[in-house]
Amino acid sequence: MKRFRRHGHELHRERIKQDLFQFNKTVEHGFPHQPSALAYSPTLQLMAIGSRSGAFKIYGAPEVEIMGLHDENAAVTQIRFLPEQGQLVTLLDDNSLHLWKLKKSPDGLSVLKEESRFDLRGQPGAPPSVTTITVVLPHSSGDVLFLGTEGGCVFAVEQPSFREQDERTIGQEAVLQKVPDDYRCRRSLGSVEALQENPRNPDQILIGYSRGLVVLWDLQANQATHHFLGDQQLESVTWQRDGRQIISSHSDGSYCQWSVSNDDRMPQPLENKVPYGPFPCKAIPKILWLTTKQRTPFIIFKGGMPRASYGDRHSISVLHGTKQTAFDFTSRVIDFFVVNEGGSESDCDEPSALLVLAEEELVAIDLKTPSWPVIQCPYLIPLHCSAITCSHHVSNIPIKLWERIIAAGNKQSTQYSTKPWPIDGGYSTAPEAPQRDLLLTGHEDGTVRFWDASGVCLKPLYKLSTVGVFVTDADHNDNLNQSGEDEWPPLRKVGSFDPYSDDPRLGIQKIHLCKYSGHLTVAGTAGQVLVMELNDEAADQEVACTLVDILQDQDTFKWKGHERLNPREELVHFPAGFQPFVLVQCQPPAVVTSLALHSEWKLVTFGTSHGFGLYDYQQKRTVVVRCTLHPSDQLALEGPLSRVKSIKKSLRHSFRRIRGTRASGRKRPVLGSNAAKVQEANAKMDREALNEMELAPVQRRIEARSADDSFTGFVRSLYFADSFVRDGSYHGPSLWAGTNGGTVFVYTIHIPPVERRMEEPVTAAQAKEIQLMHRAPVVGIFILDGRGVLLPEPLEAAHDLSKSPDMHGNHMLLVISEEQFKIFTLPKVSTRTKLKLTAMEGSRVRKVSVASFNSSRVEDYSENGLLVLTNLGDIQVISLPTLKSQVRYECIRKEDVSGIASCVFTKSGQGFYLISPSEFERFSVSSKWVVEPRCIVDIDEGVGTRTSHQRAGQDGALTKARSRETVQSQQTYGLSRQASVGSEGDGRKAGEIMEHALLNDERVLLEIQSTLESEAALTDRLSFGHLDRNSKNVSGLQSQGQRMINGD
Repeated sequence: MKRFRRHGHELHRERIKQDLFQFNKTVEHGFPHQPSALAYSPTLQLMAIGSRSGAFKIYGAPEVEIMGLHDENAAVTQIRFLPEQGQLVTLLDDNSLHLWKLKKSPDGLSVLKEESRFDLRGQPGAPPSVTTITVVLPHSSGDVLFLGTEGGCVFAVEQPSFREQDERTIGQEAVLQKVPDDYRCRRSLGSVEALQENPRNPDQILIGYSRGLVVLWDLQANQATHHFLGDQQLESVTWQRDGRQIISSHSDGSYCQWSVSNDDRMPQPLENKVPYGPFPCKAIPKILWLTTKQRTPFIIFKGGMPRASYGDRHSISVLHGTKQTAFDFTSRVIDFFVVNEGGSESDCDEPSALLVLAEEELVAIDLKTPSWPVIQCPYLIPLHCSAITCSHHVSNIPIKLWERIIAAGNKQSTQYSTKPWPIDGGYSTAPEAPQRDLLLTGHEDGTVRFWDASGVCLKPLYKLSTVGVFVTDADHNDNLNQSGEDEWPPLRKVGSFDPYSDDPRLGIQKIHLCKYSGHLTVAGTAGQVLVMELNDEAADQEVACTLVDILQDQDTFKWKGHERLNPREELVHFPAGFQPFVLVQCQPPAVVTSLALHSEWKLVTFGTSHGFGLYDYQQKRTVVVRCTLHPSDQLALEGPLSRVKSIKKSLRHSFRRIRGTRASGRKRPVLGSNAAKVQEANAKMDREALNEMELAPVQRRIEARSADDSFTGFVRSLYFADSFVRDGSYHGPSLWAGTNGGTVFVYTIHIPPVERRMEEPVTAAQAKEIQLMHRAPVVGIFILDGRGVLLPEPLEAAHDLSKSPDMHGNHMLLVISEEQFKIFTLPKVSTRTKLKLTAMEGSRVRKVSVASFNSSRVEDYSENGLLVLTNLGDIQVISLPTLKSQVRYECIRKEDVSGIASCVFTKSGQGFYLISPSEFERFSVSSKWVVEPRCIVDIDEGVGTRTSHQRAGQDGALTKARSRETVQSQQTYGLSRQASVGSEGDGRKAGEIMEHALLNDERVLLEIQSTLESEAALTDRLSFGHLDRNSKNVSGLQSQGQRMINGD
């Protein structure tokens, strides 16, 4: 009978676990990695962005996101919406065409489905260039695609069957029939660079060839009617809205205006202009000519800058009458489009907004406001505007603090346009967020950014800069217009992406926010710890600085790393928001590796690789300092910047050797005539030099060996608790510190009564020292009350936001090392229970947090558990206080070291981790709390079969049919984007799309592979970071190297 009862209990427990736990990858936050294509549908008011990994996503109104993924691991080079249809065509760099359609899923949501695939095939034996597609033009009829190729032919492909219409193929011979002999003999046509349909006559298309010829082709007569003989290499062609003129742009930075009339079949250009001449200029790859009611057109083009002085600039120029501005971007411009107010039947375009896709950000510019300000994006924010170095999540923010943060952020956003976001197709059916959540990201330029992480869109709320506290060369002038009015070219910097940091020591490594008191503490790369409070008004104040000697004057140790940052001695102006009032400077100025704040006791504690300190920020004095260095920890005294200097030296030496071997190879006399042997010998020397270059940083890492005999004093975790330390009858404040050597230091803290808090000092005395037998690094410390519940956060019980802890029963100490979970009874510190992590696969704990899991079936039932991330990328839930494994899911690939290091958990069983330098992947282990896109794009079912040739304007008015009556009923249905591991389902799970694409991209895998380090050097990496694979210079290498240190 017992066996049957146990079996029934297990079934019941499995049902409870199904109600509590379910793994889903839900949504990507941020900017897509390596975007490669852009498209816009004026009728659907949707925008599509493709990437080099083969993924693409459709964006509309905020929270409208629909993703598609090609089976092929190839870059998306072009995306074209089919006119007035819920379909689009993508072109990959493997020369394949794919037809996608927006469809309704069983739960009524819009999804992307691939309908068919097409490869253009030429005649047998023809060279590949004949069928290599360069341009895709969907005809307004919706039943044919025109494909321009490198070989100079234009092929017609029927839609949606993808059947080639050979009789409509436009070959070079037919195009050259009426071209003058001298022009025909002077050059070949080259590849097809542009295909444009006449906006007023769908039977005519423009064909532009790379060598300069532009032809107007009549589809009905199947012949060329006009020839425009350009004498410069062609880049692009566009129509004016009335169909009477065309504009071509060229490789010499010029554009030409041509008239289209029946009187002159071979006209000369009306105007030939070099906007930034007369000196040689770069090419203009794309140009638009847009008309207005005032008869003054907008001319918008990419590039064209003077080659010698501004050839490295990434710009989009806007000309309107006498006004001209070149918007300057910090990353390469991929493409752009313009949103127009004029409908398809209007005589004018009336441009209202310019949207530019750069390699690292999306920028929207308001063209209706005279100053052309930037429109703030509600999504696709570049999280990596400065490299992310850490992250911190705070759940359930009180409304008062939330409103104050938003108010401070609004004061920073005065330079933005008040115009609403111009892309507003579709609508979201996702329910309102149940609570207000903040995600804080620390960056290498010394800034902390606050994000609204409550819903599908990660919205920027407020930016805090710590640069003003210190004397640096950093330019913190945020004025977007940094050029004078009379400067030429009239450059104006736009966008927020800035990959370079003037001083890597400014990088933020740890963040802790108390949501009840509004106190914030941040710690950085150079041992700086700042305590801040929220102020609604700007203030000029001096920041008190206290030096804390972690080594405590020990003569046996000598710091070899970077110097500390020098604070400003004068008054510093701080804008409204979080303002620092205390600066604690650790000596040596090593990276701060752990941080904790107790706002009720007015204490902050911080740890480095040398020890930890406790600071009273109310009296502004140091309470206690403990050096944890071991005599074998000499490597901990070499700061990360000194290590980069060593790498820099080895790189310089290796490149010199490469140059030397090549020079000696050229000077070496060749014996006989066997040049191949000499070349092979030179190549061998080059390889040896390159091998040496790669070995230099590896040799540095080998010195770290393992966690057992090096970096044992590295402080990994700090924890405040009001608990029983000395005996079972008295409880009081205490500080717990865990190190890399498996040691836990316990200090009791005496805090004077409130009335004497400023007169009497806070004191601390060591009460215990716990040494784990296996000496594994301590990654987490928690104390559970008599009911087995985690002690509340500071001020949480005082604000009646949690139950008061049980202070009558025995408290339990939970110590989490990389290898096991162990519960001790307090105050005797005797082992109660433990759970060992299986070591057969080399599994180690990397991140841990306590979360509450609510049942999706029973309203008032919840369980607390430990969320654990291992170095294998697994997510596990461990029950408290029984320490039993509940579920295990595969979340992150074990090769993705950066993703594992960047992971941060929430209190509700969700999490974030970086899948690229610019994107967070959001996931949930909770069955109840799932944040995912749920959106609908209404498509007229009849538009896909229409046969009329009515042409919608290139940037016409939006035509949206929204059925908001169905929203409420659809909110209760839906499928998870990615079910738990092992679940079955038909079709691709959308939650896997972006990460799957990135990790199947060989370029991305090579980047990830370059970050892998030996397991023996793990502690070194956690202490000093790893070299960033995307750095542009050596100083950038180091500053990026601090990026992935414990993102908690």
